[in-house]
Amino acid sequence: MGRIWIKNPLDIFTASPRNAPGGLVVEDGVIVELLNSGQSPSTPVDETFDASGHVVTPGLINTHHHFYQTLTRAWGPAANAKLFPWLQNLYPVWARLTPQSLDLAVTAALAELLLSGCTTAADHHYVFPAGLDDAIDIEVDAVRRLGMRATLTRGSMTLGEDDGGLPPQSVVQDADTILADSERLIARYHSTAPDADIHIALAPCSPFSVTREIMAQSAELAARHGVRLHTHLAETLDEEDFCREMFGLRTVDYLENVGWLGPQSWLGHGIHFDDAEVARLGAAGTGIAHCPTSNMRLASGIARVVELEDAGTPVGLGVDGSASNDASNMIQEARQALYLQRLRYGADIPVERALGWATLGSARVLGREAQIGSLEVGKQADLAFFRLDGLRFSGSHDPLAALLLCGAERADRVMVGGTWRVVDGQIPGLDLGELISRHSAAARRIVMA
Repeated sequence: MGRIWIKNPLDIFTASPRNAPGGLVVEDGVIVELLNSGQSPSTPVDETFDASGHVVTPGLINTHHHFYQTLTRAWGPAANAKLFPWLQNLYPVWARLTPQSLDLAVTAALAELLLSGCTTAADHHYVFPAGLDDAIDIEVDAVRRLGMRATLTRGSMTLGEDDGGLPPQSVVQDADTILADSERLIARYHSTAPDADIHIALAPCSPFSVTREIMAQSAELAARHGVRLHTHLAETLDEEDFCREMFGLRTVDYLENVGWLGPQSWLGHGIHFDDAEVARLGAAGTGIAHCPTSNMRLASGIARVVELEDAGTPVGLGVDGSASNDASNMIQEARQALYLQRLRYGADIPVERALGWATLGSARVLGREAQIGSLEVGKQADLAFFRLDGLRFSGSHDPLAALLLCGAERADRVMVGGTWRVVDGQIPGLDLGELISRHSAAARRIVMA
């Protein structure tokens, strides 16, 4: 990779106390120097990249997604529904997933994320119809083709309609199958190396789709192997009512009851918590994946992320599935988070706080803050570069604020581990037109089958 100087950016957000107006130096995929204005690298470099036309940020990190849902964006029967009926409409469609359609869906989701400046993504895959036993393996291959990083969670559903749950029986699995596959995936793919491309986590889907037993068994398995836990929690008031009726507990009580309340866990959405639960989550260090666009789309509510973060909860951002967003764009998600939280807490929520949720906050949620999420010496060289020369930015004065306030949509360049993965707004080696054609055809097939 050599030694590269990212020189004199138009502006830079390091997500750390140290600024770097003179840029930074990358060597062998790692940040080795941060430079002040007028400062040059301490030793000669092999390459200089003039960043004077770019706002540079850490690679954005997505903490909650469902890649397969790119096949069911803006589908009419679910376009105007809240969570439970939305799911009941879509479960039978998702049960038709095939290895080929999943590969296209994942590739489309990752490409869209990458083009938005995202370098690391967490996916929650919990639909395993017959013939799709290797879903997570398919995801691993796609992540590696695009040169990204991912936390891939082995999701599960065990509580079907026959037992009082929400999903149809066709996508429910038994505990032995789930736990055996979880162990296989951890052994085969999970890496603790600083530059790891793949982490595996365990992710029973939600209180209304899994049994208490699989939650507890997953927690035990995760502790044994040192991997993280993920689930949906407190997304809607319907879910709160379900937990009371099914388990006799509020959501955070249930989380503690099954051994999940701790820093090893992060929760998708986390909207409906009372004051005491906010304090308990903060004290436990349990993370929250804030998904503002999805929460607005399904009218689920506004998460109390400022209070949660102030209480000690790691807070990151997630685009959520592309059937409830319906996009996979991390820089836009940071803008949505800024505006939604200002709606709740006031206009003095700074742009930098929202960018912090999308970078270092998200890294903390995934347990990777030692390697990624900020621009610091010793961390992986995961960088996003945004140009401000489009009409939407004309007349803007503060480059960093303009990223969110003027609505940046697409990164001009993206680097992952010192390697360029987006160049001039394109992904080298990916025929985007062909991908769109094949992905669109698969999307038509899955809703018409």
